[in-house]
Amino acid sequence: MDMTLPAPGSPANAERRTWIMVTSAAGGAAAVATAIPFVSTLAPSERAKAAGAPVEVDISSLAPGELRTVEWRGKPVWIVRRTPEMLASLNGHDDQLVDPKSERKQQPDYAQNATRSINPEVFVAVGICTHLGCSPSKVNKGSGNPSVPADWPGGFFCPCHGSTFDGAGRVFKNKPAPTNLEIPPHVYVAENRLLIGEDKSAAA
Repeated sequence: MDMTLPAPGSPANAERRTWIMVTSAAGGAAAVATAIPFVSTLAPSERAKAAGAPVEVDISSLAPGELRTVEWRGKPVWIVRRTPEMLASLNGHDDQLVDPKSERKQQPDYAQNATRSINPEVFVAVGICTHLGCSPSKVNKGSGNPSVPADWPGGFFCPCHGSTFDGAGRVFKNKPAPTNLEIPPHVYVAENRLLIGEDKSAAA
């Protein structure tokens, strides 16, 4: 077998260089093609980023007594415009509640009060029962709903296992839900604009 290398300027040597360049280019392209999908798995998707982002809500059109639901981090968040009657109904039944003063850490400090809110008129809470994650429904005072007692002050009822919460999301005793409804971090960026999921300005 002839092991003599082609002369530097010969056609054979030029052809050899061409094959080396083609092979190297193909190998490099394959490496890049393999790396791109791997790198893309490390970057968060737009959906993932959106899921954790704060949500701004205009509540200027929220009528007294109305409940509006928005989504934050895949959870339903309730925003209720409470009437004077709804605020008055929060009094007089502390002895029936598990945690009437919201002493357990389920809300930011600025919502650790009787109304569990920054602005007493506006109630913001995660609409998920703290028992097994069902979604309660709003039941007004005097609704005649047989699932709540006759002296029902108004609030929320979970049809899955019968847990009841008052108009500040405080759970009644002897119910499956162990704790009050969660209050998410939130802040007013304007008089009628809420930012759900962010509370630096409120805490400052």
